[in-house]
Amino acid sequence: MSFDASELRMLAKDLGEAPKAAGHLTRAVVRKTAKDVEHTAKLLAPVDTGNLKGSIGTSDLRAMGTSGSIEAEVRATADYAIYQEMGTSRMAAQPFMGPAADKHSPAFAEAMAQIMARAVSGG
Repeated sequence: MSFDASELRMLAKDLGEAPKAAGHLTRAVVRKTAKDVEHTAKLLAPVDTGNLKGSIGTSDLRAMGTSGSIEAEVRATADYAIYQEMGTSRMAAQPFMGPAADKHSPAFAEAMAQIMARAVSGG
């Protein structure tokens, strides 16, 4: 009986490279989603003076992945942003961050599922 291990070696090589490839793709998806959420939040933010809209930004995406985690933060730094988003006892909510994140969640989940499927299949 003979055993050809060439395909097994190829599979091992592909599996060894999968995390690297998946990491690059994951960073790209997180980066794009963060920028999309930022853009949508700016479109949805209520505007009086423009301060709230101007305070919406994304964390520094250049350093993503260097500390071992792949994450991005989209935030509004205006001190009253939370009151606009959640409302108060005297003012109805005018949400902009939550709806922006909700809009892009399905595409993010689908892209991450594709990356996982690709990594598992060795593609």
